[in-house]
Amino acid sequence: MKSWKLAIAGVAISLVMSSASFAAKTNLVLGIVLEPPHLDPTAGAAAAIDEIVYANIFEGLTRIGPKGNVLPALAESWTQSDDGKVYTFKLHKDVKFHDGTAFDADDVKFSLDRARGDKSTNAQKGLFSAIDTVNVVDPLTVKVALKQPSGDFLYNMGWGDAVIVAPESAGTNKDKPVGTGPFKFDSWAKGSQIVIAKNADYWGKPALLDKATFRVIPDPAAATAALLAGDVQAFPVFPSYETIPQFQVDPRFKVVIGTTEGETVLGMNNKKPPFDNPKVRQAITHAIDRKSLIDGAMFGFGTPIGSFFPPHHPAYVDLTAETAYDPELAKKLMAEAGHPDGFKTTLKLPPPTYARRGGEIIAAELREIGIDAEIIPVEWAQWLDQVFKNKDYAMTIVSHTEPNDLNIFSRDDYYFNYDSTAFKELIKQIDVTSDGAERTELYQQAQKLLAKDVPAAFLFQLPKTGVWDAKIEGLWENGPIQANDLTSVKWLD
Repeated sequence: MKSWKLAIAGVAISLVMSSASFAAKTNLVLGIVLEPPHLDPTAGAAAAIDEIVYANIFEGLTRIGPKGNVLPALAESWTQSDDGKVYTFKLHKDVKFHDGTAFDADDVKFSLDRARGDKSTNAQKGLFSAIDTVNVVDPLTVKVALKQPSGDFLYNMGWGDAVIVAPESAGTNKDKPVGTGPFKFDSWAKGSQIVIAKNADYWGKPALLDKATFRVIPDPAAATAALLAGDVQAFPVFPSYETIPQFQVDPRFKVVIGTTEGETVLGMNNKKPPFDNPKVRQAITHAIDRKSLIDGAMFGFGTPIGSFFPPHHPAYVDLTAETAYDPELAKKLMAEAGHPDGFKTTLKLPPPTYARRGGEIIAAELREIGIDAEIIPVEWAQWLDQVFKNKDYAMTIVSHTEPNDLNIFSRDDYYFNYDSTAFKELIKQIDVTSDGAERTELYQQAQKLLAKDVPAAFLFQLPKTGVWDAKIEGLWENGPIQANDLTSVKWLD
């Protein structure tokens, strides 16, 4: 009798353990390289913010899908006037914010007016510049009138900077984000991890995960160790490029090499001498061997670029020959610019591997043409404050991962300090042009102008090097927008 009872007890324990094991597979731990400065995508430029909250916690009228296409989000549908200037959005009903407050057209008006207002702190305020008025028709209908037709308007409304927030919680979203998405903010252990949990009251298709933990692991060696130990089950953007071959032959893992919108550049302050001289900037771009840079900093992962445009885009034009490695030409241009013996300068490098490793390689190459660049490592918050916000820099390296962001070079107060009337006019034409062939021609003209003016040295397109447990399904292969969209992620049985 005792043996029989023990056997029953053993079966029961086994079942409990099996159930616990199965339940654990509704949780996921992801590795991220950079900790965001805060969690409000409407008030910060850091890509690390959207990598946590986009589509998970916050939603916009539209959203960008895994193939870069515009999809409905809080707007279930929309119509456009014949002149292309008025959009009427029909909103989903019975939507609530995570704090229980109801979502309606007033929240849309509040969010769009706030983003484009005089006191806006939105890092992408230009996305909203085409908007003339936002009017509430009824609780589930909002009408947005534009100053002129905009071929990018629906796409722009899918950016993380254009998510809809509530007036009741907008002021505290940096630390306690409240959105309408399938996940709610759970906790943030600064310097360690951010946890989001399934929103049981979500208005749409429910998430398949109960909880997701974003663990901050900036060191490539530590990232490798965490994956191998199972402490982290997925790294959507794996930073240890040199160990990727190790994971490619390990059946426990899936390695997915995709593309991103990340144009990696050597940024130069165009208003700071001697970088205000185009010949100096041209000399620098010809001093850089992009193949050696990609091999040395990225272990061969990455695609050389000659302008600020992603190679996978249909309007891309290959201009790498225009900015090719030519140290003798670089020296000649330096002499023509009045610097035959070179000069001293600084190079501020944020934490990502491509910047720190790439900076060492570029600094060595610049020494070959007489430029002595002192390397100054900075943390991400310092980079945002010193370089991006206050333009207190000479040179820097960063990857711009925002989608469809060619227009940043037309902004008057952007950190490159590039000012070209001709380029601004091209961007204006692109924005009001809907014909595909005409837009392609304008995009290519803009790319060629940047390759000529060299407001930055264009280096390579950042790859999306994903490594995760082979039993995980639903993570994005490519990165059309800076996001770790977990809405369809699940564990396979």
